[in-house]
Amino acid sequence: MLNGGINFYKSGIVDNIRAMRMQEVLMGITNENVVGFDKIGYQRKIPVVSSFAEFLGEDAISTITDDSIGRLGLTENPLDVALAEKGYFQIQTKDGIKLTRDGRFKMNKDGEILSLDGGKVLTNMGTPLVLPFVPEKLEDITIDLNGNVRVLDNNTRKFELAGTLSVVTQDGLAVIAPNVRQGYNEYSNVSLQSEFMQAIPYPKTFEANRQLYTIQNSNLQRAIQSLSS
Repeated sequence: MLNGGINFYKSGIVDNIRAMRMQEVLMGITNENVVGFDKIGYQRKIPVVSSFAEFLGEDAISTITDDSIGRLGLTENPLDVALAEKGYFQIQTKDGIKLTRDGRFKMNKDGEILSLDGGKVLTNMGTPLVLPFVPEKLEDITIDLNGNVRVLDNNTRKFELAGTLSVVTQDGLAVIAPNVRQGYNEYSNVSLQSEFMQAIPYPKTFEANRQLYTIQNSNLQRAIQSLSS
């Protein structure tokens, strides 16, 4: 008795699908960076591809954060602060302590210094930053390069120290010289030109794998049809 069948090596088709999905994920990371270009405090994501990508597919892709300094823009708002060194402000939220480079702060009626979403800005003592009194105007608040926050007492005409901004590394270690800039915002560290150049191979690689997938799938269909005819 003769046995008929097809010896189908599926690795080619599977590999093409896996490769196309990887290019989609890589393009997605690039798109995220482009969208974040004008976001204050945004840090560029760098894709890292494992050496076992041919087996893991998109699971072989991870990201690390580019912690280089972004572009500083002058705002002249006394509660806008930017870091000209690597590091993060510590914000106390309902979900725990959050690290951010977004230094757009505000003050509530009780003199508490808050992030835009209402988190409490922390001092280097781990306590919320609260001014000793509410100043008549925001211009009475000064923040020096070390993050020392002072407020002018109009009665004594002297500045009173309210606390020092907590600036830490990703590991939670204190940054000794954070180079805090009052009246500035830090925009992202994304370079649009670099992102566009990096993205050029992605659609080409995707299309090459798509064509290979189409060819292999077509050959398989013809083989099946010839056996069934």
